[in-house]
Amino acid sequence: MKVTSKDLSDTKVEIKVVLDKKDLAEARKKAVARMSKEVKVQGFRKGKAPIEVAEKQMDPNDINANALDIAIRTSVPKAFEEAKKAPLIIPNVNVTKFVPEETAEYTATADILPEIKLGDYKKLSVKRESPKVTAKEVNDVLDNIAKAYAEKAPVKRQAKLGDEVTIDFEGKKDGVAFDGGAAKDYKLELGSGAFIPGFEDGVVGHESGDRFDIDLTFPKDYHNDDLAGKKATFNVLLKQVTEIKKPEYNDDFAKKCGPFKNMDELKADIKKNLEAQNEYKANEKFKDDLVRKLVEKSKVSAPEVMVKDQLRFIKDDITRNAQAQGMTFEDYLKQTGQSEKDWEKQATEVAELRVKSSLCLQVLARDEKIAADDKDVDAKLAELKEVYKKSPEALKQLKDPNVRQDIKNRMTIDKTLDYLVDLNK
Repeated sequence: MKVTSKDLSDTKVEIKVVLDKKDLAEARKKAVARMSKEVKVQGFRKGKAPIEVAEKQMDPNDINANALDIAIRTSVPKAFEEAKKAPLIIPNVNVTKFVPEETAEYTATADILPEIKLGDYKKLSVKRESPKVTAKEVNDVLDNIAKAYAEKAPVKRQAKLGDEVTIDFEGKKDGVAFDGGAAKDYKLELGSGAFIPGFEDGVVGHESGDRFDIDLTFPKDYHNDDLAGKKATFNVLLKQVTEIKKPEYNDDFAKKCGPFKNMDELKADIKKNLEAQNEYKANEKFKDDLVRKLVEKSKVSAPEVMVKDQLRFIKDDITRNAQAQGMTFEDYLKQTGQSEKDWEKQATEVAELRVKSSLCLQVLARDEKIAADDKDVDAKLAELKEVYKKSPEALKQLKDPNVRQDIKNRMTIDKTLDYLVDLNK
């Protein structure tokens, strides 16, 4: 067997293989032995006739076809091993020449892991944000808590900021309705900023039963390119104005919210929780920024097959979340004002970064000999078994060696991230 390889890109290789008489003879022998098990010869039970006898009952073309198939299946792994290439998927084989019992030639192409050269990961020059809790953040939480205790009542007056209105609306651009621009019986809190600038202000001053138009211009950075910076007209029917009466912020209110004696204790507790949340977010962002910078400073390419896999994971995750809200993936696209082509373009960029990040962290873990301890993996498995103790199917999956390896890989990546953080504090 003669093997030559050619890199088609950083992540794809083409290997050319030439098989000689000896290679084909061994494959032919295996083919005849395999086929003899299905041959019926008079005087013998099926598959029990001597191979030499059974061969005479076989079609030579069938023997040659099976021999070629065996020769390829046997030689492809050896060819990639000899070329020192690791295919990520089953190689695509194209036979270019076949002379039975003489020679065979084929090419095998496949995505491979790229050569990765890490940048200086000890000096990534990434600044960690120092999270602070503002008085506005505390007040925003208070407002959200107050909504749970708020009293709502329909009123016969003009709508004002702070009211909740029930509306039907339809938006048109150049006289044509656009996707996601219409709804019926929509409840909107005026002043919430849920709609594009100008819409909620345009409802203020109208009463129940009013039908009116609001002329607006979409923001230039609007997520839907077809609408960004464009003028539109919304026809609105105001069905009901509801006044929201929030409770006063006093000590009685604080006592309703938990084991607090006064507002100072409630605010202090809110601030403490916000500090913990902001600290967590800052740490996660710092890790993300470090990995992004590592990818930028490293030589790494994203194999197409891995990007496609990651893209599928992203879409599946969105689809599951949409289904939990009674929607489809297509409904999600309409809600976000994206075409599938636009979504795929943006999601592909995310998928490529994820793949590159994963590859860089794997190489870093390998180079620094970082690995999750088996005791830690056992502890994690024990924790998961406790969580899923009422699910026989889940418990069965946790016994799968592949699941254990996946957990260990994830824990190794987490340790590698912690190592990266310690180096760049």
